[in-house]
Amino acid sequence: MKYLAAYPESLQTQVQQLLAQGRLGDSLLAKYRHAHTVKTDKALYDYVMVLKNDFLRNSEPLSKVMFDSKLQIITHALGTHTTISRVQGNKLKSKREIRVASLFKDVPVEFLRMIAVHELAHIKEKAHDKAFYQLCTYMEPQYHQYEFDLRVYLTHIDAAGKLEWPAMG
Repeated sequence: MKYLAAYPESLQTQVQQLLAQGRLGDSLLAKYRHAHTVKTDKALYDYVMVLKNDFLRNSEPLSKVMFDSKLQIITHALGTHTTISRVQGNKLKSKREIRVASLFKDVPVEFLRMIAVHELAHIKEKAHDKAFYQLCTYMEPQYHQYEFDLRVYLTHIDAAGKLEWPAMG
């Protein structure tokens, strides 16, 4: 239960019981019925830019948003945000990138939104502190629920493998 270590023992016990009964995957599939349709880097860029323009219009521009197959859950990186600074003549130019783990290509839109919001929040707030999580919940009021459910899904992946969410019909 490494992904749920920070949550109360009562929640961890509920998840453990569902897992032992073989019902954890079914409960996730019942709650989140379909995989999203954002499958390409261009579609991901467009998806993240809509969120950025809705909530962080005045923040620095993003030069790249992409799915990254090198990001591993094992290293606890579901997404990354980087700023690359270069000197060009007498000016300092910076580029911002967001990379999202390829795992997020085949999950419900709520999980994709949670990770996109998380990485966008790092544009304004570097640390995982109160201001950071306030910004996350401003952009997505269900942020904490989606994060918990994603952690439940990661627990399911470790124990029983990935789930196959049906495509949106």
